[in-house]
Amino acid sequence: MELLRIAAAGYNVHSKGAGTLDPDNPVVRLCAEGMMSEGRGDKDQAHLLFRQAWETATSDFERCIAAHYVARHQSDTHSELEWNRKSVQLAESCPVGQVRELLPSLYLNTAHSYELLGNIDEAVRLYERARASTRSLPDDGYGNMIRNGIVSGLRRIAESRKPGP
Repeated sequence: MELLRIAAAGYNVHSKGAGTLDPDNPVVRLCAEGMMSEGRGDKDQAHLLFRQAWETATSDFERCIAAHYVARHQSDTHSELEWNRKSVQLAESCPVGQVRELLPSLYLNTAHSYELLGNIDEAVRLYERARASTRSLPDDGYGNMIRNGIVSGLRRIAESRKPGP
């Protein structure tokens, strides 16, 4: 179950309903298997499983989860950004209660893509959206990882904007 929780970006997978992921959902299972492949260092298999999750998805919620993981396996930052943006757009089309805990991670990843591409204003906007949405995160390792990622991103940008000596 913990792997499913990680694969679901912090969602509760122990029961079904709003704000939870069904551990029997084929998309969730494929993403969990992809995470296991990633953990074993088999990135090619992980990529195939995440793409299969995308192709299996039948709802915006499932597509948002799959896109989040497909983004991780893109060969260039522009493609990664497109998948991250797709994941955010799909999440924002879902009921808020269904994606509340997922949004901070999606905004964080999208902000980081923009940062890497040099679109600092858009990166800051999304880091701030991520920060504003963290109230929904659990107070645990996952929640702290996302919060720390947001703080790190904003800190990097602030440091890069400081005038040189």
